[in-house]
Amino acid sequence: MDLNPSAGENYANPKICFFHVLFKAAALAFYILSALFIDNFVIIFVVTVLLAALDFWVVKNVSGRILVGLRWWNEINEQGESVWKFECLDQEALARMNKKDSWLFWWTLYLAAVVWIVLGIFSLIRFQADYLLVVGVCLTLSIANIIGFTKCRKDAKKQIQAFASQTIATRVSSTIQTAFSVV
Repeated sequence: MDLNPSAGENYANPKICFFHVLFKAAALAFYILSALFIDNFVIIFVVTVLLAALDFWVVKNVSGRILVGLRWWNEINEQGESVWKFECLDQEALARMNKKDSWLFWWTLYLAAVVWIVLGIFSLIRFQADYLLVVGVCLTLSIANIIGFTKCRKDAKKQIQAFASQTIATRVSSTIQTAFSVV
């Protein structure tokens, strides 16, 4: 994760970046501002969780794929065990990913979770268990994406290292075979 994207570089996928941020901001803004305008907890719960679920889906299935070249999912195998599945672009495609897009993806992913944690602390301080439930659901969705994409990124790095090692070994072997075939 590049912490300082170059200033001259533009976003390669501005629309995807916009929607990546939009649902996070919409869920947080609705939750925070709803207390001022809406007196019905059920509406606040449903709309906030719906926006957070839309964010989860967009990040997991669209922006993660396009902005950082990663995709993850979890399934249950025949033995009833949870199995993580990961997809990533090949090494060349990952190297071409836009650093600004990647930076936005990772920072907003973590920042949204931090804001939900802060809102959860406020709900605890005010003894509002019902609002803590809303925050808990939204934080769970946020953390699920963080865990999924972090594991996926680590798996992608392992695949790239294995590919690089295999490529080097193949070239060395080919060079040695060529050297001995000449002799």
